[in-house]
Amino acid sequence: MIGISPRRFVSRDCLEWPRTITLPRVSDPVFRLVCLPAALGEAPARWPMLGEGELALLPGDGGLDEVAELAHRLDLVSIELLRGEADAAAQEDTVTEFAGALPLVWVAAKFSARARGWAERRGPMTLLVEGDDGLSADELRRIERFVATLGRQSE
Repeated sequence: MIGISPRRFVSRDCLEWPRTITLPRVSDPVFRLVCLPAALGEAPARWPMLGEGELALLPGDGGLDEVAELAHRLDLVSIELLRGEADAAAQEDTVTEFAGALPLVWVAAKFSARARGWAERRGPMTLLVEGDDGLSADELRRIERFVATLGRQSE
């Protein structure tokens, strides 16, 4: 049993409080990827590129079962979910806010003129990929090239 008192941390080893614990350094993501779960249906299992970025899914029709299936296939313990919004403009606002200052790969069925203008103002930091269902092999390679370019720019 483990307990904490104001003066002492008690465990099986009877370690004194406070104890310093050093955690391994977690790398900052190089990019963020936002899409519906279905978009990554053809992504390779354990897609190595995802190790460099942060994946956030938009709410899809398949619910949490679809998210869990994708997480297992990509060998991810957790996946971020962006909140769903009542209309397309509000959903775009949520995605742009999530992007923050990081480069963004955004996959959607279509993009409004406002979203395209936002992406143009960000310049080479944003890749918009239009697609209704799963990304094709060509689109997956395009995303990989974009992320590789980001990696070369950060060196």
